[in-house]
Amino acid sequence: MFAVFAGLISLGTWQIIRLQWKLDLITRVEQRVHAAPVPLPEFSLWPNITASADEYRHVQLSGVFLHEKTVLVLASTELGGGFWVMTPLVTADHATVLVNRGFIPEKMAATYRKSSTKEQANSSDTNTILLSGLLRMTEPGGGFLRENDPAGNRWYSRDVNAIATATGLTRPAPFFIDADANPANDKLSAQQNEASANHPVAGLTVIHFHNNHLIYAVVWFLLAAMTAAAWAYVVRDRKNVSATSTGNTA
Repeated sequence: MFAVFAGLISLGTWQIIRLQWKLDLITRVEQRVHAAPVPLPEFSLWPNITASADEYRHVQLSGVFLHEKTVLVLASTELGGGFWVMTPLVTADHATVLVNRGFIPEKMAATYRKSSTKEQANSSDTNTILLSGLLRMTEPGGGFLRENDPAGNRWYSRDVNAIATATGLTRPAPFFIDADANPANDKLSAQQNEASANHPVAGLTVIHFHNNHLIYAVVWFLLAAMTAAAWAYVVRDRKNVSATSTGNTA
């Protein structure tokens, strides 16, 4: 019984430690998101980028969009269902970074697929642009119960490695950028028809961390208390039985 009690106390304590870690992480992320953008780390440092140290960092980068290699990734946002417009950006050192330029509704998917063909991309703006956004880590595999289908050009998650392979990107980054809500971040929109002039809609990043550690800690500590109470009841009951037996013998 004591081993069970000690185990439950240990689990509750571990959840308190995890709670503090999660709160510290949320604080760090909030600071990153609202900080002024910093230059994107140079290519040689990309392998050292990690989720704990860098995700949601506000960065700034420049380059040229490869519109012909745009892919659409299924999205569910506060604006409804549709797609993320993921376009590679070639940097000055000839590396490529996938940029999530924002959200488009499902009805506009055909327009964007057409505008991203090589023929139309040749007439697109090829000037170097400067943009800012949040650094995000890759989302491998796919979505809920749906795997990415590179051959069919159907994407359910922003799996940067799979997208880079499917589109033949050179020196791809192991992360992507969620572009800020800034018209200067999207020069393709000016090339498209009036109905889509305000798309894609950027700046829709949802920052949410599951934080149930306090609830888990309370549950483990309650179970520990119940175990202790049961233990005390058993000990008291045994004493009563022993006292009764002694009295009967006398």
